[in-house]
Amino acid sequence: MKRAIFPGSFDPLTLGHHDIISRGITLFDELIIAIGENADKKYMFSLEQRRRFITEAFSNEPKIKVLTYEGLTVDFCRKINAQFILRGLRNPADFEFEKAIAHTNRSLSEIETVFLLTSSGKSYISSSIVRDVIRHGGDYTGLVPPSVKVL
Repeated sequence: MKRAIFPGSFDPLTLGHHDIISRGITLFDELIIAIGENADKKYMFSLEQRRRFITEAFSNEPKIKVLTYEGLTVDFCRKINAQFILRGLRNPADFEFEKAIAHTNRSLSEIETVFLLTSSGKSYISSSIVRDVIRHGGDYTGLVPPSVKVL
């Protein structure tokens, strides 16, 4: 069984994330959306809200599971027997950053990183941009799946 994780904070889930997940499930038998928790980081959305955004967005996809983790991503991969890490790339800066992480992960484990380019119409979307739009009362709905609802 080919099991991959797609790690991130998903604060919140964006259409860019959704794009990578939707395309990633065609490559693997199981795709685990791994919500990383960092006690030192301030999140706009609670862990439960972030989990709900993802679970609702992919409620009809049996190949997807949503789990949370702390610590090194490669340690989490070993714990759940995932052989692959899926990552999305929006631009050259993402590539350079993700390449360094992938090389480090590969030096720590046998886990392969698989990169997918975000679809061109979604490559400008990031969680930080979405959070900024939300903070300033803008219309964020064209940047996120319908499951992301801000009260």
